[in-house]
Amino acid sequence: MYGLFVNRMIQMVITLFIVSMIVFFMVRLKGDPISVMAPPTFNTEQIARLREAWGFDKPLLEQYTIFITKAITGDFGQSIQARRPAMELVMERLGNTYLLASCAALLGLVLALPLGVMSAVRRNSLIDVVSSAFAALGNAMPNFWLGLMLIIVFSVNLRILPAFGALEPAAFIMPSITLAVGTAARLSRVTRSAMLEVMNQDYIRTAYSKGLSNRFVLIKHALRNALIPIVTVFGLQLGWLLGGSVVVESVFSWPGLGRLMIESINVRDITVVQAGLFWFALSFILINFIVDALYVYLDPRIHYR
Repeated sequence: MYGLFVNRMIQMVITLFIVSMIVFFMVRLKGDPISVMAPPTFNTEQIARLREAWGFDKPLLEQYTIFITKAITGDFGQSIQARRPAMELVMERLGNTYLLASCAALLGLVLALPLGVMSAVRRNSLIDVVSSAFAALGNAMPNFWLGLMLIIVFSVNLRILPAFGALEPAAFIMPSITLAVGTAARLSRVTRSAMLEVMNQDYIRTAYSKGLSNRFVLIKHALRNALIPIVTVFGLQLGWLLGGSVVVESVFSWPGLGRLMIESINVRDITVVQAGLFWFALSFILINFIVDALYVYLDPRIHYR
C-alpha cells in the first residue's frame, strides 16, 4: 500500500502539472480578458495600463511561470470579475457540486446493482429485456435533454418539484436523477456482464452443491468476486458525474462549481476557470487512487510494489 501511495503521489504531481499547462494556454485561446474588463470609455493607453496591472502584458511563458509558482501555494490569483480570490469562489461552490454528484452516484448505484444482478440471474427474461432497454436508453439520452424534460413534466406541468436553485431538499431530486440515469445505465450493464462471468465459475457451482441459499451465494460469492470491474467503472463514473455537473448545473441553475465555470468562461474570467479545472482534475485523481486502494481490499492477490 505504501508503494501505491508513493506512485500515485508522483503521478498526481505530474498530471496536475500537465493539466495546469493545458488549462493555462487553452483558456487564453478565447481572447483577451481585458477586453471584457475594460469599460467602453477606456482609451488605448488606459487599456494598456490595465493589462499591465493584471500581468497580461508579459510573455505567455513568463505568465505561466508566475501562475504555477503561486498555484503551488494555492494562490490562483484574483477573479477578474468578482475582484476576490479565485480559489475562494471555487471553494464556496465546490461543496454543492460534491453533494449533487454524491447523491447522483448513490442513486445510480442503488438502481444499477439490483438491476444488473437480476439481469444476470434471469438471463433472457423480461427483467433482462427491460434492463437492456434501460441501459440503451440511458446511454443514448443527453443529460441536458433529460433535465429539460424533467423540468417540463414535474415543474411546468405537474408543479410538484422546483425547477431551479438549491434552497430546499426537493431541489436535489431532478438534478440527481438527471446525472444518475447515465451512471445507472452503464453500471447495470457492467454488473450484468461481471455477474455472468462469475456465475459460470466452478466455485459457484460448488457453493450451490453444498446447499447454500441462492441469496447467500449471489451476495457472498458471486457479487463480491464481480466487484473489481464494477468498482472500476463506478470510479470512472464518479469522475464523469463531476464533469457532467457542468451542464446539469446550468440547466437547473444549481449553485455549484460547474455553473460557476460556465459563467466564468462566458466572461473570460480565466483565473476562476483555472482554479475550477484544478479541482476537477484533483478530484478525478483522488477517485482513481481510492479505486486502486479498493482493489487490494477486494482481491488480496493484487499487490502494488
